[in-house]
Amino acid sequence: MKNQNNRNTFNGSIGFVLAAAGSAVGLGNIWRFPYLAAKDGGGLFVVIYIALAITFGFALLTTEVAIGRSTKLGPLSAYSKVKNGWKSLGVLSCVIPFIILPYYCVIGGWVLKYFVVFITGHGAQAAEDGFFTGFITAQIDPIVMTMIFLVAVALIVYLGVNKGIEKSSKIVMPILLFLVIAISLFSLTIQFTDANGETRTGLQGLKVYVVPSLEGIGVKGFFTVVMDAMGQLFYSLSIAMGIMIAYGSYVEPKSNLVKAINRIEIFDTLVAFLAGVMIIPAVFTFMGKDGMTAGPSLMFISLPKVFKAMGFIGNIVGAAFFLMVFFAALSSAVSVMEAVVSSFIDEFHISRTKAVNIEGLLAVIGAIIVCLGYNVLYFELTLPNGSVGQVLDVMDYVSNSFLMPIVAILTCVLIGWVVGPAYTINEIERNGEHFGRKRLYVVMIRYIAPILLFILFLKSVGILTII
Repeated sequence: MKNQNNRNTFNGSIGFVLAAAGSAVGLGNIWRFPYLAAKDGGGLFVVIYIALAITFGFALLTTEVAIGRSTKLGPLSAYSKVKNGWKSLGVLSCVIPFIILPYYCVIGGWVLKYFVVFITGHGAQAAEDGFFTGFITAQIDPIVMTMIFLVAVALIVYLGVNKGIEKSSKIVMPILLFLVIAISLFSLTIQFTDANGETRTGLQGLKVYVVPSLEGIGVKGFFTVVMDAMGQLFYSLSIAMGIMIAYGSYVEPKSNLVKAINRIEIFDTLVAFLAGVMIIPAVFTFMGKDGMTAGPSLMFISLPKVFKAMGFIGNIVGAAFFLMVFFAALSSAVSVMEAVVSSFIDEFHISRTKAVNIEGLLAVIGAIIVCLGYNVLYFELTLPNGSVGQVLDVMDYVSNSFLMPIVAILTCVLIGWVVGPAYTINEIERNGEHFGRKRLYVVMIRYIAPILLFILFLKSVGILTII
């Protein structure tokens, strides 16, 4: 792994697809997608998201995977190999996962805590008012859970591309998909009669989720949904984080990238959609439409109350749900760490062990600071987008709302205008594959994607407030 001549590769396309899908299927799908769908008109958000996934998301995903396989380098070094003078873009793309990993592991620790609570039969405690706040504001317990999660992530990355990332993906992803489907089907079978005698069912909740609602949606509201869906794609497809460049660099030259990218898109979109099927019908059944406005707290505050209302089986369903979320968080965190580790290996010519140790230590320090941000280091800061946040929120804003759109815009400029779309197209068609969306790719990477990204950036930094 010291240079690209002896660089490890995935053992076939299935390993790459599962690893990339594991990266894409993370907390962004399971936590954020259902919340945005509930907020943005249900089926309207879903339709717009799918449309953007097969156009906008496809263009950026294809570009990053192609850059990775073409250069056989991590994100820190890849961009300068594509074009001299673009080293700074590589630095930015490596900084993003470096910032994300500590707070992602903290959230992974929260998920682990909830799994332990439910698997030990104490799910009712998690449904109590103040449980979540009490946990994250504690000084020791969140750090312990975070460290356990981070060690698991580091161990997989330490084992390498084949024995670690690929092997774990082949185990974790089928289990995750099974749990997602099983919980989704269960969510559709439930019904509940509230104190007013009103009976609601999971199927009614599914209708709320999938049928587009244009109620109260004007031009401004529509563009808000578009921007939310586009922002969600960054989380869902792991784009503009350097991750897909790193994973693309481990893909064999003979692999069919067209088929692999199509499968990643399908897998990611399917799990994102099913995440909504798992959560929205259940929350609607037990809490009505009011429960669906819980925002990002949906997973840690609203859902435990739903599981409690299910009675004894709630502990079982809750344990299965948080196990599934744990696997999703783990596979994504592995990809985030790998983006940094691969960059360290390629840029500084150090061993994987040393790279993991360095990044792991830095992540430990960052994660402890994030945990302490809810107690001894607590503060409230108003961000440019108008939200008020603490340490975790600030790191999330800097990485996701500020840096990621910049990296994506500059990537479009580099490939669309500086070296030309032919750079990506030639890599995709390397083995004579048919690139069916070639014309769409050119239009997206040169014109539409940069414009949409620029609008998203202006909105994220608070300059554009009309949408």
